[in-house]
Amino acid sequence: MLIARSTRRIGLRLVAFALGAVALALLAGAASSWVPSSVEVDLGQDSVQTLLEILATSMLAVTTFSLTAMISAYASAAAASTPRATQLLVEDQTSQRALSTFLGAFVFSVVGIAALSTEYYGEQGRVLMYAGTLLVIGIVVVTLLRWIHHLVTFGRMADVLDRVEDAARDAACAAMRDPHLGAAAPVTVPHSAWTVHAAATGIVTALDVAALERAAASHDAVIHLLLRPGAAVGRGEPLARVEGADQDALADAIRSAVLIERHRTYEQDPRLGLVALAEIGSRALSPAVNDPGTAIEALNAIHRTVAAILETAPDAAPPTECRVHVPAVLFADLLEDALRPLARDGAGTIEVGLRLQKVVGALAANADEPEASDLREASRRAERRALDALTDPRDRAVIESAARAARGEAPA
Repeated sequence: MLIARSTRRIGLRLVAFALGAVALALLAGAASSWVPSSVEVDLGQDSVQTLLEILATSMLAVTTFSLTAMISAYASAAAASTPRATQLLVEDQTSQRALSTFLGAFVFSVVGIAALSTEYYGEQGRVLMYAGTLLVIGIVVVTLLRWIHHLVTFGRMADVLDRVEDAARDAACAAMRDPHLGAAAPVTVPHSAWTVHAAATGIVTALDVAALERAAASHDAVIHLLLRPGAAVGRGEPLARVEGADQDALADAIRSAVLIERHRTYEQDPRLGLVALAEIGSRALSPAVNDPGTAIEALNAIHRTVAAILETAPDAAPPTECRVHVPAVLFADLLEDALRPLARDGAGTIEVGLRLQKVVGALAANADEPEASDLREASRRAERRALDALTDPRDRAVIESAARAARGEAPA
């Protein structure tokens, strides 16, 4: 997980590009001996240094502009959609590549200017440095064109919705394919089992089931996890119940295999993406924004995400010989996270109420029991909220008709 997170963060990419730029600038001097002395190119007086100075000046300005544009996009997305979407924008590969390329080009030019001033390059080295500078300029131009095209949509509402929808679908479908994260399904815990308590307060963001399995096997125990990623836990609250001898070493191994952090992440949390989509829709329905269209777009994203969940089946049968048991996420909980905020905040907006009923009806028509039962219950709850908020008889009748159709009931 540390490696996966590092590849998505800009710090590692910035360091790699900067080190690569330094290596490229110094390589021209070291490789000058490879160029035959008979090769002579008239580069003009101080042409290499002039190019490097232009590159250094322009890249410093472009890097500052790019960083400002990225921060503005983060702030705009957090204010207009939800702060939960910011971590997805921060991990955007295009913006990271652009900023890293610009910084790398700046470092390359500064190192090149410093090396030229110390007579590090010979005549052949200047030829190689000139060619390297032209190559860097070409890379910068292509990156800048892509970056400008990317800025047209980066951080806009449609872009944020698409990113959150993709993250929600990936995490939720992964949870459907492997409901227990590689462990076994929960079973009845005997009264003799002892409890492992949390040593920190925060959010469970990941479970290392393989480490838990090794710890259980080495101590001849059975571990029953009580929480899964996304759950909030306080210091001293139960993390797991264990069948076997009460051992401090085993308790420490269980705590180390349960990652507790300050904020929720999308990696193993199938509910966070749906929570974020619902938050985007709810914010759009606030009196200060009053944008039912965005709420409907959020409902459409929820529709696609839940449809993908219903179409995803477990990859294989659960393990038969497993010493670790992990609870699965319930479909009813996913549905509650996705629809309850919009049903509550959109109760007085008939357009949102109608779209919600149509989404629920379309999902229920393609769902098996008990998922279809959960969807029908969501329809009833949304209908009650809408009828309590709407005063126009015609609007109430339209909502009632749509709700009956969503549940497959005969018209009144």
